[in-house]
Amino acid sequence: MDAFIGFLQNTQPVVLLSMAVGLLIAGVFVVVFHGRRHLRSNEPPAVPGLPLIGNLLQLKEKKPHQTFAKWAEKYGPIYSIKTGASKLIVLNSTQVAKEAMVAKFSSISTRKLSKALTILTCDKKMVATSDYDDFHKLVKRCIITNLLGAGAQKQLRGHRDVMVSNMIENLETTIKENPSGAVNFRDLFKDELFRLALKEALGQDIESIYVPELGKELTKKDLYNVLVVDPMTGAIEVDWRDFFPYLRWVPNSKWEEKIQRMASNKYVVMKALINEHKRRIQHGEGTNSYLKHLLSLETLTEEHLISLVWEVIIEASDTTAVITEWAMYQLAKNPDRQDRLYDEIKEVCGTEKVTEEHLPQLHYLNCVFHETLRRHSPVPIVPLRFVHEDTQLGGFDIPAEAEIAINLYACNMNKEEWAEPDEWRPERFLEGTHEFSDLYKTMAFGAGKRACAGSIQAMLITCISIARFVQGYGWRLVEGDEDKVDTVQLTAQRLQPLCVYVKPRK
Repeated sequence: MDAFIGFLQNTQPVVLLSMAVGLLIAGVFVVVFHGRRHLRSNEPPAVPGLPLIGNLLQLKEKKPHQTFAKWAEKYGPIYSIKTGASKLIVLNSTQVAKEAMVAKFSSISTRKLSKALTILTCDKKMVATSDYDDFHKLVKRCIITNLLGAGAQKQLRGHRDVMVSNMIENLETTIKENPSGAVNFRDLFKDELFRLALKEALGQDIESIYVPELGKELTKKDLYNVLVVDPMTGAIEVDWRDFFPYLRWVPNSKWEEKIQRMASNKYVVMKALINEHKRRIQHGEGTNSYLKHLLSLETLTEEHLISLVWEVIIEASDTTAVITEWAMYQLAKNPDRQDRLYDEIKEVCGTEKVTEEHLPQLHYLNCVFHETLRRHSPVPIVPLRFVHEDTQLGGFDIPAEAEIAINLYACNMNKEEWAEPDEWRPERFLEGTHEFSDLYKTMAFGAGKRACAGSIQAMLITCISIARFVQGYGWRLVEGDEDKVDTVQLTAQRLQPLCVYVKPRK
């Protein structure tokens, strides 16, 4: 909403006059025809807002999940708000969220994307953002079979082992060079995670590549910025016209240029990477990769290939890093719980290094993982869905053409479902008050037919990394960082990178 306010402050009077006329016409339409509309007596309670713009001014901070959670305390777990011309139904409890994602899936299976996400995803040409149709079923089957399913993860085990070994080696080097200095955990983790994502998507690590359209060679750091950092930033850039579709004709040039530049840079870089992979295949150098499988389908356009391969890179590089960084923050902040995890690792593994074979026996580690998902949901709000037929949720009538926002943050911070939800307490899952199935109550990977395909990989990478970090080193926060919990971007990434003192264990 800051973008909308800034637009009003900097726009020419003629354009503002045009907007005013458009809003006036829309207002007259609402007044004249609202009375003719059949009112449903059983719709969810509505949060009061202003005429025409609805509740937009109340959402000016880019942390709607927190605002939604506060409203839930007053209006209940399901309510409606107005975002300009659209009605948004917000779900804030586990029960009603699962009802929407599972029982009523057929009525709300369509994705609703902002203009920014539409541009960045080439109009839904990805598994995560596509509508539930034949294309979605095809590409989700491809990514599970060849990359993210249990069988594929066994074949890709070597990549993960190399990743963890590299991180430990880099950590040891950093400590030796500056034994008393703080370690930037994000830099340590994200570089190797990005390397892993490139190997899985393209079959090899990429140190640099020449991009003809840009006329220059891009380093790995450049690649990370273009393919991960910029799109994640652009995904939360608000085009105020999303809220007022009847004003699409009013220009928003500065916003359009920014998003189009991000999308164009991403596109030409991915095109260069794909062309290089094709060249290697022609020379008999191609290795097994997700891209190689997609090329074998022979039915996908260049836009499809670019979007699907980029999806693997950005999703593997971002959300897993977010989860792991928060887990290490909490362990460094809570030395008693860090010691408890270390003791479990010693009991299970003895003097052996932790491997993925040990993970099923490390119950407290499993609790650390799921408690971090609960307290720091990597995607606080599930991407919006569109109601394409009248349905019911939580006992309320939900009209067609409404939008649905599932607020996982509010679900996981609900005092009626979680005791002391503000506290990060992994042992809550070991106290007998929760069934094993409650480990998945956080819904961090969604539920139903649109559940995240990458849940197995995220769990393996995060858990083995945490275990190896704690097995070999003691972790302590930098003084003053105990309460630094602000987040940024589309996911719940920490605003400030985690910096910790790390000491090798004897």
